Amino acid sequence: MRAMRFIFFTILVFIFLVSCQQQKDIVVSTTYEEPQDPSPATGQEWDALPDGLQASVVSTNLRFVKSIMPNVERSKSWKGEAWKGERISGQLVLWSKDSVTKVQAGISDFKSESGATIPSNAAQLRFVKYVITDEFAGGCGYRKPEDFAASLAADALDTLSTYAVKAKETRPLWLTVDVPINTEAGEYKSQVTLDIEGQKPQIFELTLQVIDKVLPPASDWKFHLDLWQNPYAVARFHNVEPWSQAHWDLLKPLMKRLADAGQKVITVSLNKRPWGGQTFDPFDAMIEWKKRTDGTWEYDYTVFDNWVQFMMDLGIKNQISCYSMVPWGNEFYYFDEAENKEVKLKAPPGTPEYEVLWIPFLSQFKAHVQEKGWEGITRIAMDERGPEEMQAMLKLLNQYAPEFGVAFADNHKSYKLYPEELKDMSAAFGHPVDDEDLVERRAKGYVSTHYVCCTDKFPNTFTFSEPAEGVFIGWYTIAADFDGFLRWAYNSWVENPLQDSRFRAWPAGDTYIVYPDNRSSIRFETLREGIQDAEKIRVLREELASKNDLDALDYLNEVVGQFNIVEKPDNLEGLIKEAKQVLNKLAQKK
Repeated sequence: MRAMRFIFFTILVFIFLVSCQQQKDIVVSTTYEEPQDPSPATGQEWDALPDGLQASVVSTNLRFVKSIMPNVERSKSWKGEAWKGERISGQLVLWSKDSVTKVQAGISDFKSESGATIPSNAAQLRFVKYVITDEFAGGCGYRKPEDFAASLAADALDTLSTYAVKAKETRPLWLTVDVPINTEAGEYKSQVTLDIEGQKPQIFELTLQVIDKVLPPASDWKFHLDLWQNPYAVARFHNVEPWSQAHWDLLKPLMKRLADAGQKVITVSLNKRPWGGQTFDPFDAMIEWKKRTDGTWEYDYTVFDNWVQFMMDLGIKNQISCYSMVPWGNEFYYFDEAENKEVKLKAPPGTPEYEVLWIPFLSQFKAHVQEKGWEGITRIAMDERGPEEMQAMLKLLNQYAPEFGVAFADNHKSYKLYPEELKDMSAAFGHPVDDEDLVERRAKGYVSTHYVCCTDKFPNTFTFSEPAEGVFIGWYTIAADFDGFLRWAYNSWVENPLQDSRFRAWPAGDTYIVYPDNRSSIRFETLREGIQDAEKIRVLREELASKNDLDALDYLNEVVGQFNIVEKPDNLEGLIKEAKQVLNKLAQKK
């Protein structure tokens, strides 16, 4: 009898252990609270849904609304094509009528029939968080929130793969795969598994075709990406002392993300508030200006040197854009030793006060950057300043420091007025540069890019913009024969960027494209995707030309030429999808 009890007890323990092993304990990651929905949808028939979590693979161009049930064709499979070294994205969407459903998303290794493997850690699954957005309406101009339709937009990619999906809620899940550059070409299979508390797991099949073509690392991309950085926003949001070790630690991953997208330019503020009060966090001076009691000037370059070297160490080293000899409002700041206080001086270009301020600075600054070995890449930068101010500034710059040259966001076709000085010119979208000017500028080694801002309904990177618009920007850049793209705000965060992307001026999301704590966004990932496509086009063009395959080259150029447009096409996603297929098909041509 004792032996029978022992056997029975052993069987019970075995059953218990197996049961525990089969039940996966889902620990939901903690994250920040989303904002309240300012306009929840009504009339949604959530209760008509089947019990349990619903999920599907969907297009990356879909931006979901939290309170609206997805109207999608259900799919359990995803297919993608990528070059070696390329990042490719996918999207799933989850929704449920039930109360909180704890979900854990996992991904397996990608394996080919030949036995080659792309490890699962080359992929990332991130739940998408919602932020308050508004609408384009009139574009530029100061805004009262109550005058514009507000809603929640899915945008921030949170750094977690577990989440509690709430009742009557739609929750996207973003997939990225960074294909290692040494991957063997071929077809790879993987699975995304959703472990769901109290339900059977849901499995999604992934098929990735790796093309036998290499996309160079971002550090070697020719695309001239210029997203202006605001380190002061990082210090304010995280409540750390500017340029303390804590500040540098927070900046590093955020700026490394930018470097990994091919960023070429370091944003520097020569003087305080070069854009006035345009941003929630005004820029401080990275160079301390001090007027001594004897009237001479002293400059402390400590922050400037540290910031530039920090960015260069991350891989951003092509250009230093220094703002600005023509700031908004023509206001300048310095410490006056005789008065023992900071002084604000209004000094328009061409005035005696302007010359007294800038002549000694240019002389000493030129010597300093020469000593650092940065003279060939340093530019004096301006943003949308008028021709009269620019001409007066250039007269002084050409006399005392012509070596620098100018970087200029140009909405006046100023490259026609002073073609030799604008070594980096960015034209406003919709104001194309004449072909002969682009050719001539490129022959001189000058940079010609384009930019979008609050005036542009399409294309743009607002939090309500169609995700495919970010991809379009890359295709337009190369179709219009520009060298790259400028956007004025990488991380000029609003007061509460994780909750509300609206600002006192301009459409929501205009001031930033990434989020605190190094969170990416749908907008940033799709912009990066378009830049990758532009690089792939460049690589293919060079290869086809070297092979003298003119028919294929003409075909490629014809497809790319479709994107030299300034009005949004009826089927933007379809146009991009077909063009990508051509690009990858030509890449496989022997």
